[in-house]
Amino acid sequence: MAYIASDLSVLAYANNFTLWHFTSVDADITTGGYFNTAVDMLRVNDLIIANIDTDGSPSTTFYVVTGNDSSTVTITAYA
Repeated sequence: MAYIASDLSVLAYANNFTLWHFTSVDADITTGGYFNTAVDMLRVNDLIIANIDTDGSPSTTFYVVTGNDSSTVTITAYA
């Protein structure tokens, strides 16, 4: 599947930081370019709480936006 904009929502915003929630039936949202259509919204160091694979083996993972070069968004699982 692909990124669906309506599945990404803001939970909190303060001091140039946004906490997001994202839900998806996709099991892997870290593939290159997955969030590229949200490039104007996601900023480096934003945090995404993601409920993924919601139609299979659901899991919740925290991701950090680690890159945004105005065309490509990169996320990494929070460690």
